[in-house]
Amino acid sequence: MHMLPPLRRLLRRPRAASRDRGPQRAFQPLSPSLQENLTYFKECLGGTEDLTSREFRLGGGRGVKGALLYLKSITNCQIVNEQVLKPIFFGVSRQPWQPRDLLQFLEERVLAVEEIRRERDARVVLLYITRGCAALFLEGAGEALICSVAGWEKRGISEPVAEGVVRGPRESFIEDLSVNLSLIRRRLRTPALREETFLLGRYTQTRVALVYIEGVAMDQIVAEVRTRVSRIDVDGVIDTGVIEEFIEDCPWSPFAQVSYSERPDRVAADLLEGRVAVFADGSPVALLAPALLVQFLQAAEDYYERYPIAAGIRILRFLALLAMLSLPSAYVAVTTFHHEMLPARMLFNVLVTREGVPFPSLAEALLMEFVFEALREAGIRLPRPVGQAVSIVGGLVVGQAAISAGLVSPLMVVVVALTGIASFVIPSYAMAITFRLLRFPVLILSGMLGFYGLMAGLMSILIHLTTLRSFGIPYLAPLTPGVTRGLRDVFFRAPHWALDHRPAFVGKENLVRQAPGQRPAPQPLRPGRRGRRNARRR
Repeated sequence: MHMLPPLRRLLRRPRAASRDRGPQRAFQPLSPSLQENLTYFKECLGGTEDLTSREFRLGGGRGVKGALLYLKSITNCQIVNEQVLKPIFFGVSRQPWQPRDLLQFLEERVLAVEEIRRERDARVVLLYITRGCAALFLEGAGEALICSVAGWEKRGISEPVAEGVVRGPRESFIEDLSVNLSLIRRRLRTPALREETFLLGRYTQTRVALVYIEGVAMDQIVAEVRTRVSRIDVDGVIDTGVIEEFIEDCPWSPFAQVSYSERPDRVAADLLEGRVAVFADGSPVALLAPALLVQFLQAAEDYYERYPIAAGIRILRFLALLAMLSLPSAYVAVTTFHHEMLPARMLFNVLVTREGVPFPSLAEALLMEFVFEALREAGIRLPRPVGQAVSIVGGLVVGQAAISAGLVSPLMVVVVALTGIASFVIPSYAMAITFRLLRFPVLILSGMLGFYGLMAGLMSILIHLTTLRSFGIPYLAPLTPGVTRGLRDVFFRAPHWALDHRPAFVGKENLVRQAPGQRPAPQPLRPGRRGRRNARRR
């Protein structure tokens, strides 16, 4: 396991002062007395029944008294029995031993665990025990051996739920940090891959890993991410979503300034572009910084299909985004203020469908949008088989019943349904939910001012996007500021052989990512036997 070395250094790292934490001792040595040590750790852990203390004697004569202390629920008991206790009982000769000599002998010649560490600080030993390690104490030694025997139940690697693809890898992160880092290591087999570990949360002591490629990621971005993560001082960090709200630039913006993914292939691709990934133990989602607006409209499958198909699908996403944000507002504006924009035959059909509807277009649209969003949220929260039935059947039943009751017009139901379908095209849930919420103020402005309100709402969103930054990078890059080379992977995806440079606003000075001359070209046809004969005659 890779969690033993950094804990002592992280525990002694100066942290921000807090009023309710009380005085912190820089070093608390272990007592030479075995009973005092056992009593101290049992009091610190509150006398939990999960704490196991296995006491024994080693050596000849009266022997040296020792004890093995561990938490049974987060420890692999088979490893404890086979690689710790069994070698201790059968590997120590029956001769008089000094405690320190016996401790060194156990460390170097007897114990067969993967990693062992000697520790004198009681606080560090307690931290290791709560992380699933076993601590071996000897009477009179004043030190402890930390054995990496952690083991608990964890979910297997499965297919991503929210980022599924038709073509591409089908692995996703799980809640174990070591497994997640191994998935990245398997894809990026380079010694330049760097991992920095932090401990966040006063009670959770969550391991948080900062991952980047040295020489590819900008030093300023890495330093900024490191600073923002290390200054977090909270009671607990349960998921990377907690970290996201502490490190984003503008906390009042509805737009996410840190992207996230549960796919190892996407995280590896972003690391190759110069981004920094943040992992947290217990979370299957990795944060990626800096984040750009165009990044939320890109899917992993865009880079696995051929570029004409990927380019067409990506253009479809931009059109769906525009329709999701402006289609209901445009309908309300036209039917309320701008009747002259519709042809006479179409205007007559609209008036006929709205005949008998007691509400104005704005109230009608707000009602249907609210019902549609409520059905979608109910479908997400319910179990998957039941949720799909509720969202589909509920939408059909409610829509048809509303039309039959004369509460809404059929054309409004069509507009709301098209808007909902367009929102499903956006691959990022964070970006889709943002524009779904922004649709309501734009809709209200359109109902009050017509197309002037629609344009005012769209311009307000655009102005806000131009002012956003993600770790110092413009949120609309490479559109603003304009980077010609970066436009190859915005509205459409250029072929892989044309993406020869990584993004200049994220990567370092060494932006070249592939050798020149990678464009494929057809080979000249070789003439057959008759062609070679005619060539010789000529």
